[in-house]
Amino acid sequence: MAYKFWFCTGSQDLYGDECLRKVAANSKKIVEELNSSGVLPYEIVWKPTLITNEVIRKTFREANDDESCAGVITWMHTFSPAKSWILGLKEYRKPLLHLHTQFNIEIPYDTIDMDFMNENQAAHGDREYGHIVTRMGIERKVIMGHWSSERVKSRIADWMLTAVGIVESSHIRIARFADNMRNVAVTEGDKVDAQIKFGWEVDAYPVNEAYEYVKAVNEADVNALLDEYYSKYNLITEGRDPEEFKAHVKVQARIELGFEKFLKENNYHGIVTHFGDLGALRQLPGLAVQRLMEKGYGFGAEGDWKTAAMVRLMKLMTKDKKDARGTSFMEDYTYNLVKGKEGILEAHMLEVCPTIADGDIGIKVCPLSMGGREDPARLVFTSKTGAGVAASLVDLGHRFRLIINEVECKKTERPMPKLPVATAFWTPKPSLEVGAESWIICGGAHHTAFTYDLTSEQLVDWAAAMGIEAVVIDGSTTIRGLKQELMWNNAAFGK
Repeated sequence: MAYKFWFCTGSQDLYGDECLRKVAANSKKIVEELNSSGVLPYEIVWKPTLITNEVIRKTFREANDDESCAGVITWMHTFSPAKSWILGLKEYRKPLLHLHTQFNIEIPYDTIDMDFMNENQAAHGDREYGHIVTRMGIERKVIMGHWSSERVKSRIADWMLTAVGIVESSHIRIARFADNMRNVAVTEGDKVDAQIKFGWEVDAYPVNEAYEYVKAVNEADVNALLDEYYSKYNLITEGRDPEEFKAHVKVQARIELGFEKFLKENNYHGIVTHFGDLGALRQLPGLAVQRLMEKGYGFGAEGDWKTAAMVRLMKLMTKDKKDARGTSFMEDYTYNLVKGKEGILEAHMLEVCPTIADGDIGIKVCPLSMGGREDPARLVFTSKTGAGVAASLVDLGHRFRLIINEVECKKTERPMPKLPVATAFWTPKPSLEVGAESWIICGGAHHTAFTYDLTSEQLVDWAAAMGIEAVVIDGSTTIRGLKQELMWNNAAFGK
């Protein structure tokens, strides 16, 4: 979908037509400049100045009905009586940004008069408008600052990505092959409540239903994809017979094509597998799932549908971000506790998305102790360095909690030649000690949806729009402060 955002300027008719002409001209100028800045991932569409209850209500209804409209940006250039906005806001159902700005940067000290004051009173008008939005309990984003500043443009761009995530959340459908890993708690959850809260559809299928698609893949298509693998990735055969190695890789090519056809034909956007229920599949999907994630599908292992949906959501939110660095399913494995080098080794048995890779990507074929199938092929690499966020959506039985940890990705001190999986290594903020303790206190899962391309603020905004609790673990987190925050959250959301 080629999403757009509407720019709606509020005013009233007390100051005459000349004032309204200036209001319209100024708001058009702002939209033109923002669109030409190259910062925003989506186009802003200017709308005529909103004055009356009837026009405001009609505009918001049209925004609801326009599938390409992912949200509305509002700004009160002059004073706009807020009672005129009530019915429109009451009916509006999409993301809302209140841009608290003004056309000029500096007060024109030598020439300012009452005409100028009447025309340029966002400090007045935006407060009137903001009051009614708050009184109505409507969730929105407020961004303050001059519209030409790089920070404001960057924050608008970030909000646009969040808004797309809010709109797209109701479209996410996850196909779940097999149930949760037996006796595991954190990957369970209320799928009905998730559909009510987020709009996610999570449906279960016998794995052999997917296998029928795998079995039916055309041999020529399998060979063509195999050729693509061999031209794109380094082959790390490690002494295996080349033909035997290729036969294992070919199984994954067939799985990728079969699974993708199943997902497309049945309109699913994510997939969940489980090594304990592979049906007639010859291998646990490894390379195949990694490639599907690279194409934008969500994934969760061992039945973890919540993480699969979050990975899909993050990929949707970041797909139009310039210079995106990657998003993946991830799992906490083991610690490095050497003083000054603390961190968490992140990986999974096979399924880490190659969008986060730094440098060359190889293919390995190695045994897997779980699943009872033949040696699966997988992509191996190490992740990029830099800042990222890891998020875990958990079901506490009576509500959902989104736990967000800001992390710093690093390179490991030495290579790990015997570890045949893709890996990342990060130190959680504010430190491994406080970050890990905080994560456990919050009830965070061992699986996460990880990305370099979103901020904790964007994920908090998404959670607020969904009406769920969000907890951020960052550089300012303390255990005492976190426990107090959770106590107040329990009171606000219901213990």
